[in-house]
Amino acid sequence: MYQPLSNEYAPFYEGYIKLATAGNQPILRRLKNQLNSIDDFLADIPEKKYDFAYAEGKWTVKEVISHLIDTERVMTYRAMRIARNDQTDLPGYDQDEIVVNTPIDRYTYSDLVDELVMLRQANLFFFKSLSDEDMKKKGTANGNSISVGALLFIIFGHIEHHFNVMKELYLKK
Repeated sequence: MYQPLSNEYAPFYEGYIKLATAGNQPILRRLKNQLNSIDDFLADIPEKKYDFAYAEGKWTVKEVISHLIDTERVMTYRAMRIARNDQTDLPGYDQDEIVVNTPIDRYTYSDLVDELVMLRQANLFFFKSLSDEDMKKKGTANGNSISVGALLFIIFGHIEHHFNVMKELYLKK
């Protein structure tokens, strides 16, 4: 069963990788299973929390979901480019700037949840097309070497990380 080696991603992603390697299922199965937990977890958040931020300057629940959507898009885009042997150094992105410039008031909570779920469903079709050889392909993103497989683990771990933060800081109050 494939698991990324430490030379397949930048140290910044270590926490996400660890969250994704905690299970013993192949990453594609974990990504598919996570789809159900995404929908279930977000459906249980009370409406009064949608615009809640746990501290000044922190993102609201809706902004976190928007960030999850944007990050999954970026990571999947990177995986597609690298899997297709594109060796262009892919640019980084400023997540804070993206969130600040997202017109979050134009989105309903249910639209954000639906978009995240549908995005994952669509991405699973792409992910299923990847071979074991594709998973090991490396490219460069934001000046760092990264493998396609590491990107899949990052996608999984990124959502787990934010759900853990939401449980701890957003939903206890």
